Amino acid sequence: MSGAVLSKTALRAQAKVAREEAHAQSLAQGGAAARQAVQLLLGFLQPHVGQVIAGYMPLGSELDPRPAMTELSMHGPVAVPVVEAKAQPLRFDLWTPEAELKPGAFGAAIPKISQPVVPEVVIVPMLAFNRAGHRLGYGGGFYDRTLAKLRADGPVFAVGLAYAGQEAHELPVEPTDAPLDAIVTEREVLTF
Repeated sequence: MSGAVLSKTALRAQAKVAREEAHAQSLAQGGAAARQAVQLLLGFLQPHVGQVIAGYMPLGSELDPRPAMTELSMHGPVAVPVVEAKAQPLRFDLWTPEAELKPGAFGAAIPKISQPVVPEVVIVPMLAFNRAGHRLGYGGGFYDRTLAKLRADGPVFAVGLAYAGQEAHELPVEPTDAPLDAIVTEREVLTF
């Protein structure tokens, strides 16, 4: 195993703890940080309303984008990611707040009826981020492959959603790591 892999493994463990602490703190404050992040996200995405916007179904302590997705779905199509196979880009299926869901890969719920779409905006979950627009994911490379594929076919706007407490000052970046266009936390919107 290379040092970079060990480094990312250690960073993932630290980042997961930091995210869980930020999530617990938000819950202790009645979800204030999560609500603030969602409000900033909605305001930031106003120029994209009506486009196909992909959110995600939160796992564990991930910041929950569903309130924003619900609001956005009143003005245009919203989708969620579907894992089709290991080491492959994600597919995106249409989602509505009323959609009947079933368990998908890694425990994330997906629509029972698949209606694939190509998103123009992708809201991306993460373990950690830095101020250069890079994120630390779980190591499967799904979003990196997906963003690379979408960007090869046309413009796509990638927005990370995280608690401010998930910021990491040092993140190893590899050539295959797809940068984000913006990151939204409960404190600020970073653009790159």
